Amino acid sequence: MILLPLHAAATLVMFGVILIVQRVHYPLFHYVRAADYEAFQAAHMRRITWIVGPAMAVELATAGWIVWAPPPGLPAWMGWAGLALVLVIWATTGLVQVPLHARLTQGFDAAAHRRLVATNWVRTAAWALRAGLVCWMLGRGLGA
Repeated sequence: MILLPLHAAATLVMFGVILIVQRVHYPLFHYVRAADYEAFQAAHMRRITWIVGPAMAVELATAGWIVWAPPPGLPAWMGWAGLALVLVIWATTGLVQVPLHARLTQGFDAAAHRRLVATNWVRTAAWALRAGLVCWMLGRGLGA
């Protein structure tokens, strides 16, 4: 069955991405020269979307699929917990992170940058929990 490995792959990719973004990429935003910042932020958003968009879409679709048709050996609560975390991530992304990035496309704003880094910990924590959960799911689903 490909569902569980595909789901785990999407989640683990996003966990790696969010760790790099949170600990490396976002903190470096304030080092970009003011004259270059608008172009930098636009390029960041355009380029990161090609990585996170497909992975997040696969993660959401497979999380829903796991709830709808749980693989053998997985308790229903695992699917629901995973889906709940995905929904937290999507809500935070759409309601907090995307608007902050949009504000930063107008130029560097120290307050918006601080809020971006601080609020992104919600997504970082949710993906960390999801990474642990999908590894547990893989272990159960693959008979470990």
